[in-house]
Amino acid sequence: MEIKIYEGNNLEELIEKAKKELGDDIKILHYETVEEKRFLFFKGKKKYRLFVEPVDEEELTEPVIKFEELLEKVEDLIDKKIKMTLPKVAQGMANPENLPSHIQKVQPSTTVFNEFTGDALHLVEQLLDKDISPDIAKKIVMEGCGLDIDTNKWDLNTVTEKEALIKGIKKHIRFTGAFDKENQGLKIFAFIGPTGVGKTTNLFKIASQLVIDKKKKVAVISTDTFKVGASQQARTYANILNIPFYSISESKKLKNTVEELKNFDFILIDTVGRSHYDYWRLGEIKEILSSLEESINHVLTISCNYKNEDALEVVNKYQTFFPVHSLFFTKIDETLKPGLLVNLPVETKLPVSYVSTGQRVPEDLKVLTPEVIASYILGS
Repeated sequence: MEIKIYEGNNLEELIEKAKKELGDDIKILHYETVEEKRFLFFKGKKKYRLFVEPVDEEELTEPVIKFEELLEKVEDLIDKKIKMTLPKVAQGMANPENLPSHIQKVQPSTTVFNEFTGDALHLVEQLLDKDISPDIAKKIVMEGCGLDIDTNKWDLNTVTEKEALIKGIKKHIRFTGAFDKENQGLKIFAFIGPTGVGKTTNLFKIASQLVIDKKKKVAVISTDTFKVGASQQARTYANILNIPFYSISESKKLKNTVEELKNFDFILIDTVGRSHYDYWRLGEIKEILSSLEESINHVLTISCNYKNEDALEVVNKYQTFFPVHSLFFTKIDETLKPGLLVNLPVETKLPVSYVSTGQRVPEDLKVLTPEVIASYILGS
């Protein structure tokens, strides 16, 4: 394409001139400023030189998009995809084993639990809704059932669903009761568990109940010298209750301190929170407590908002280091599906002791019983 040059004293006029000659759709390449030759000491006039390229008419012609034709093509493609998919879907519906795993889990309870009927089936559905595993739900409900002659299926033989649930819980879960139910001699409880489950707060809930309600002599020992402020928090609680508090990080010193406190009713030991995969740190805790291993009751604290698989893994790993005395559940107020209260003790066969229902000290704490667990599961 030929480049045309326009010269003049006014740049705007040059642009207009170019448009008149070449049309409005011109392509301005660039312009430059030049000065005319000067005469003696007088300045010459400023001039502009404009470089313009005319635009070919073919370049201005835009392709016309025919939306109707485009839409028809898209619809044809969608129809082909649907036809290709239909046989696979139909085959999957005919054979449920071909369905994706997340669909397989959502099955009608009437097919999965076809040995139950009536109220028994309804109770099973409620347990599943609270994340109690199917096998454990069957096991629990079966304890409150009798055979219905008309249907030849199992139905509840109790007056209420809660009574049936309590019956099943009593059969399959063990309970320690309150820590002070036996009054003979000094009792030592060490609170162990992962970080963030509320060991310190709940230890002092127990301490508060023992001191204020039961009038027991209680001392607290903290081995958590790692977390910033942990010892100070525990010391503050102890000062409020006016009970002895010790911060110890050595096994020998722990043994000597316990010997000095032999006339007390309870010694509660607060340990540092450690991941159940941190074997080295768990070994450190075990080493500190080793001098009292035979006399310590290890209380494993578990948060109710853990997934069942994660909680079971925590228990399995901690049990390789400590003989767990009981499961202490925390943060029940932070979950709508407290199935862990049933799943974990049934699967691990460990007894349960307490459940923490909030942050207040000492109010938000309950001794676990079959009735308490049934109330949380059924929402009553």
